[in-house]
Amino acid sequence: MRKLTILSVAFPFALVGPDPVGGAEQILSSIDHALTRAGYRSIVIAAEGSQTWGDLVAVPRPAQPISEQDWHQAHDFLRMMIRHTVDNARVDLVHLHGVDFQNYLPAPGVPVLATLHLPLSSYSHSVLNPKRPRTWLNTVSQHQHQALGSHSRVIGLIENGVDAPQIPAGPKASFALTLGRICFEKGFHLALDAAKAADVELLLAGTISDFPEHIAYFEREIVPRLDATRRWIGAVSGLRKWQLLQSARCVLVPSLIPETASLVAREALAAGTPVIAFPNGALAETIEHGRTGFLVDDVASMTEALRRVDALDPAECRRVAQQRYSGTRMTDRYLELYQQLVEAG
Repeated sequence: MRKLTILSVAFPFALVGPDPVGGAEQILSSIDHALTRAGYRSIVIAAEGSQTWGDLVAVPRPAQPISEQDWHQAHDFLRMMIRHTVDNARVDLVHLHGVDFQNYLPAPGVPVLATLHLPLSSYSHSVLNPKRPRTWLNTVSQHQHQALGSHSRVIGLIENGVDAPQIPAGPKASFALTLGRICFEKGFHLALDAAKAADVELLLAGTISDFPEHIAYFEREIVPRLDATRRWIGAVSGLRKWQLLQSARCVLVPSLIPETASLVAREALAAGTPVIAFPNGALAETIEHGRTGFLVDDVASMTEALRRVDALDPAECRRVAQQRYSGTRMTDRYLELYQQLVEAG
């Protein structure tokens, strides 16, 4: 089997690395690592400051906050660098991960795979029905795949997976945890309300991006809700993140949008921690109500679930995650799909 050259293209303003903030960037990083381990050539176009296993082509980072001109400049840069890399590095396939990928599709020729990391409502009809030949889409959860329905450009479903590091299981702490990119859609203000009502310590971990609406949300909805026992601890990554996930009594995922996969929920289960979440999108298929967590409808039922969650078995959460959400199985499937699309001609 010939070792391929794969060009992966990230959302231009998001960092890629071993433990990035965004789910799409996390999946890209896992694939990049798997490609290099398997002896493929991996080239990644991503924001300046990203860390990759393969070759990095850095996208210049704009000043804060991000302006409309910054978007145009980023898309111009991506179009130029994709064309240059495809022409000069004998790229076999381009894998696009950004929600804005329609703005920098390469010229017809090289096969393109675009992974739909976000809710389908984030993409226009034309994006989901590309006119460019040899352009394929893949979904990342059963919910998303079923919502898209029969579609000639959808090549298949590859569920997002995670592999937890081998950390000895210890006793659970008293705090609940919620984490991710801090923006309105993630609903962290509701997690803070539920934790306060249940009189439970809550740690909110996450970054605030340079988008003005995300900064405004943090200042308006998060800061006033913080106190001595409901605290924002900033970004966490690497071993510290996994230690927090494993030590937490539970993880809250109060997402207000139909999550395509919720890597946070799957990481929590892999760490042996039950999840309390709204049943939006793929969260309803990720969490087995009463076994690996609780699906709740509002702040009041989230509050009640916080009082009951200690009855769930961490070992069962871990077993379910290993059976259903293997990161290695996910990357193996992507490498198989690359070969399939290249060989199809």
